[in-house]
Amino acid sequence: MADDNKLQIPRVKLGIQGLEVSKLGYGCMGLTGVYNSPVSDEEGISLIKYAFSKGITFFDTADMYGAHSNEILVGKALKQLPREKVQLATKFGIAGMGNSGMIVKGTPEYVRSCCEGSLKRLDVDYIDLYYQHRIDTSVPIEDTMGELKKLVEEGKIKYIGLSEASPDTIRRAHAVHPITALQMEWSLWTRDIEEEIVPLWN
Repeated sequence: MADDNKLQIPRVKLGIQGLEVSKLGYGCMGLTGVYNSPVSDEEGISLIKYAFSKGITFFDTADMYGAHSNEILVGKALKQLPREKVQLATKFGIAGMGNSGMIVKGTPEYVRSCCEGSLKRLDVDYIDLYYQHRIDTSVPIEDTMGELKKLVEEGKIKYIGLSEASPDTIRRAHAVHPITALQMEWSLWTRDIEEEIVPLWN
């Protein structure tokens, strides 16, 4: 009988700033119910710990998942894992849902308040990878990135990521501070990022 503990998940570098993660990450959104019913804290913590035991060290959450409850659950699980061996990603930028869709915010004040809130809910001293979940086109990306850069300098976040950003936004953001990761759909059904985003990233 094969020993499944021998399975080794490869590690990869994101960006060129030094962040190394397990090639397979664990998206925690479903633990607090989005496309399904939420699981109990006990079950959610158990799932995260099991993933870690199999070599997954990269865990992804966001402040808007489960109206903050997802970060709280992930934080509880992290207390039972060696923090220095975990790469934690979370996100800010979606302030809620309105009649016309997502309410997106990216002001410097909002960036800081979201980061402070996530640190408290996750009960950690720093966030490894902090994404802007959606781009606030009413705020210059330079202003948003300027505050994120300050948070890096303060040690509250280590690396910065963008989600669903245009090529121009990526260029302008990267000019303020290096962007370590992009989170965008890339699949057999959605290939359009191959036209501009992938060449830009390379």
